Amino acid sequence: MKAIRIHEFGGPEVLSIDEIPVPKPEADEVLIKVHATSVNPVDWKIREGQRKEKFPSKLPLTLGWDVSGTIEELGNKVSSFRKGDEVYGRPDPTKNGAYAEYIVVKANIINIKPSSIGHAEAAAVPLAGLTAWQGLFDHGLLKAGQKVLIHAAAGGVGTYAVQFAKWKGAYVIGTASSNNIDFLKRLGADEIIDYKMQDFEMVLNDIDLVLDTIGGDTQLKSLNILKKGGRVITTLMPEFIAEAKAKQVHLIGYTAQSVPAQLAEIASLIDSGKVKPIIEQVLPLISAKQAQTESEQGHTRGKIVLQVI
Repeated sequence: MKAIRIHEFGGPEVLSIDEIPVPKPEADEVLIKVHATSVNPVDWKIREGQRKEKFPSKLPLTLGWDVSGTIEELGNKVSSFRKGDEVYGRPDPTKNGAYAEYIVVKANIINIKPSSIGHAEAAAVPLAGLTAWQGLFDHGLLKAGQKVLIHAAAGGVGTYAVQFAKWKGAYVIGTASSNNIDFLKRLGADEIIDYKMQDFEMVLNDIDLVLDTIGGDTQLKSLNILKKGGRVITTLMPEFIAEAKAKQVHLIGYTAQSVPAQLAEIASLIDSGKVKPIIEQVLPLISAKQAQTESEQGHTRGKIVLQVI
């Protein structure tokens, strides 16, 4: 089978198209025929060697930690799926990913994909969708009527966070560039701050929750707009713990986990028309270098998908 792998850490040039054997599932695993995968920042951060401690893995490594496809083979202890089931999920980032024609994953980290969308759209959901869901609800404890600020609202995580927060009944504020203002309002945002023209710290206060995917000064400023007891939840390192404590607010970092029950809830929201995946473009698997290069530039609206079939 074909797989996009790295044999060393570095820039996009280290991605190689390799011919390797189809993996065999262990007793508690399934073999998935990959229809599509998508690009996330973790892909190129692992490629560059930035995540060696957080996600230790062996080289050569197949990248890509979103998958949508069909089950081709079941391990002998797997009874929750059948051959031919259409599934989606976030594979283990310490193991080989889905930039490939086949992938093996533990059966307990995937679920049936949304039935109303194709594999290309479904592949854009798991990692970003779970990140948004867990940031808002598991760590952010977001409730109806609260005010939430979502940084990089037009990005992969942001587009799901806007839709989930609106579905929950929150007042949703996003930061974005001016060309995404109308788009995000159509997605459900109540208010958009053009980060190039306005400093959100100067115009916001009394916020219950901030979802931070940027870090640095953005994270620090976010502490200043919270109400007492409010929360900044970050996908990056919590850099300002002492400042948060002094202001009597919470600063919490997290990494998304594969939770099949949440994948089922997200699929239900998609199938009921309350949430939709936002895709910037769909490229063939062999265009992984181009896809990662564009992802690194940080101006993608939603997700970049790599089509395998």
